[in-house]
Amino acid sequence: MITGLFVALHGLLLLVLSASVIRLRLRHRVGIGAGEIDSLERAIRVQSNFVEYVPLCLLILAALEWQQAHPAGLFALGGLLLVGRVLHAVGLSASAGESAGRKFGIISTLLVLLAGSLWLLGLSVASLLA
Repeated sequence: MITGLFVALHGLLLLVLSASVIRLRLRHRVGIGAGEIDSLERAIRVQSNFVEYVPLCLLILAALEWQQAHPAGLFALGGLLLVGRVLHAVGLSASAGESAGRKFGIISTLLVLLAGSLWLLGLSVASLLA
């Protein structure tokens, strides 16, 4: 149930990111690639970066839930991932350079990936040894 909530929220966020790419492609009449349009290139990278990291993070969250991990931890990981992805999108959309949003976004995503993976590994090993 918890993972379902975060899958839905991240799905909606992906729709927003995709709409941004589509809008810019239509505005600049670019069918493939970025056409050397900086704003389109950033929008594509925001969407691509999301697709590169979020599915595995959500799969880890689902596996943790299947292992009956504590709900508070699941909400913490899912919430951190969502906030991080929004901040990353805002930060990278505004500038290709460094930004607090972009930095916090990738750090939080990697933290969710690391913490979730280690937590899942621990639960999995414990259940195998039981």
